[in-house]
Amino acid sequence: MQAVARISKLFGTDGGVLLNLYENFPEDFTSDTPLFVMADNLPVPLWCERFEPHGSRGARALFSDLDTAKRAGEFVGRELYAENAETDDDEFVMEDLIGFSVTAGGRRGTVTDFYDSDVNPLLGITFDGRDECLVPAAEEFIAGIDFDGRHIRMVLPDGLIDL
Repeated sequence: MQAVARISKLFGTDGGVLLNLYENFPEDFTSDTPLFVMADNLPVPLWCERFEPHGSRGARALFSDLDTAKRAGEFVGRELYAENAETDDDEFVMEDLIGFSVTAGGRRGTVTDFYDSDVNPLLGITFDGRDECLVPAAEEFIAGIDFDGRHIRMVLPDGLIDL
């Protein structure tokens, strides 16, 4: 998801809003695809009932869930996001790390699995040929990823991988 606009102010009394469109706003935007607003770090879809370009970087919009000025006013100042239509060649998913070698402290290992979870995604890593350890797939633990060499350098807190 990428930020593509910001709700700048109310327009009218029926919940309409004025949008500031960013340069990356989809040129082919239609009301068939939602825009998203973040609520509690989760993307919430907003479906456009009406969308009218206004100037070079603006638009008037009416969203089906923002049916009153009071309700729409709660979203003034918030950014709107769109799903990335095209995938970047450099983009990867965590499952792509399976098979990568790992160094953490003085230990060497291999990523054997990825356990997806919204709350705590985990990498299954076998260190020194022993049983698999589950390590949080968190940015603060990953010091670097060499995609060409298929290697991950990790900095783990003491006691996390005691074997």
